[in-house]
Amino acid sequence: YVRRQGEDEESAKDLTQGFFARLLEKNYLAQVQREKGKFRSFLLASLKHYLGDERDKACAQKRGGGQPIISLDDTTLEDRYRLEPVDAMDAEKLFERRWALTLLEQARTRVREESLKAGKTEFYDRLKPFESGNQNSPSYAQVAAELGLTESAVKSAVFRMRQRYRELVREEVASTVESPAEVDAEIKYLISVVSG
Repeated sequence: YVRRQGEDEESAKDLTQGFFARLLEKNYLAQVQREKGKFRSFLLASLKHYLGDERDKACAQKRGGGQPIISLDDTTLEDRYRLEPVDAMDAEKLFERRWALTLLEQARTRVREESLKAGKTEFYDRLKPFESGNQNSPSYAQVAAELGLTESAVKSAVFRMRQRYRELVREEVASTVESPAEVDAEIKYLISVVSG
């Protein structure tokens, strides 16, 4: 979002780190109230306010400004930015798209962690290509032969994995909205953001 506001890579990193430092230092997260709206809206509004404050400061501090630097994975962030469409989305739509993709990835990570705790990491890794319905996935029969299972057992396991993934996506979304009644509408909105 910050890069889409016209900031170069280094300035965007500085502003992002400054934003999170202020967010944590001032404990703004303690002020978040579910009944006042979605968490991503709070986060985006806070970021916009922070950027406005920074622009208003006539004498900007040099990089670091005596504050502890919060290290972010520079390569990953910059690579993600480079992969984003150049002119297909405005900054807010891009922010919401990244938000949705992050929620989906968090749910996917939780499915993998559950498999790890259950001692089924290899099993999960073999079934993972079926998670998204990728056409390049191996056949059920091929995976069944590799795992020493029946094809119907693999199909059932894939069904359960997808079902658990959906449950975890719902949990992730539920933690960002005011009430459980909003979850379905939020999921529908996030799907439109990702696919649009």
